[in-house]
Amino acid sequence: MKYGSQSMVNKVDSILIKHPRDAFISQEHLNQNWQSYKYEGCPDFDNAVQEFTEFERIICQWVPVVHYLPLNQSIGIDSIYTHDTVKVTNHGAIYFPMGKTLRKPETLATQLYLEKIGVKTLGHIEGKGKMEGGDIVWLDEQTVAIGLGYRTNEEGIRQFRELTKNFIKEIIVVPLPHADGPDACLHLMSLISMVHQNLAVVYLKYMPVFFKNIMENRGISLINVSDEEYDRLGSNVLALAPGKCVMLQGNSEIQNKLEKAGLEIYPYPGSDLSIKGTGGPTCLTQPIFRTSEMD
Repeated sequence: MKYGSQSMVNKVDSILIKHPRDAFISQEHLNQNWQSYKYEGCPDFDNAVQEFTEFERIICQWVPVVHYLPLNQSIGIDSIYTHDTVKVTNHGAIYFPMGKTLRKPETLATQLYLEKIGVKTLGHIEGKGKMEGGDIVWLDEQTVAIGLGYRTNEEGIRQFRELTKNFIKEIIVVPLPHADGPDACLHLMSLISMVHQNLAVVYLKYMPVFFKNIMENRGISLINVSDEEYDRLGSNVLALAPGKCVMLQGNSEIQNKLEKAGLEIYPYPGSDLSIKGTGGPTCLTQPIFRTSEMD
């Protein structure tokens, strides 16, 4: 089993997703749970399944091996967002304690599945450490930016640094703003999506100046998303290969900018699959193995 995804843009060879049937379960289940998970509205189950079918079609078009996290009665509706519980490095998986209490059982469920298919466990963020996968952005295989905010703390970053000290050269800590408060799901990946080695979609309003300068000094061009499209998860873009990206339908301004820059964009409908739970295409996916090929 090949694993390792120390990149945001290299070609995805294998990936982990979860079907709404196994996360949302039913309309009745959603009706009973969406408010406790702080969704912006109750998803329509049938429509979410239809939207997932289109999203899944795009994923399967580009990714040779697609794994599905199975139904597990101990975890809830947020488990459809497979990204936050783990990061799969070239040396094994690092598992994270989830900031939202209702999501904490997801970590073990993900670990049991990944170990079953052959992904080695490198370690865990434990004790007083806090970290979620959405706060980790690889700039290259040996450089990682980590958001410091309500979901990831300094102790979590210290533990991550210790676990990766033999293969990561640089960790850039990026303080995140208060924004909409501790209950909002603001991650570093809410502000930045790498779409090519030298191109990123960003929300500059929330980006610290020093980090913007670091990105530009590394030769990375930044395409800013508007306030309106940020609210529609327009800054959440998944690269399945360099310049080949999945994003939410309805963000025509940023989509046009990316297409003008020469990228291939594959939009999917996500009003119930993504918008109401504030989880875009990067949140819906956990790349297990990205190749080192550039196309």
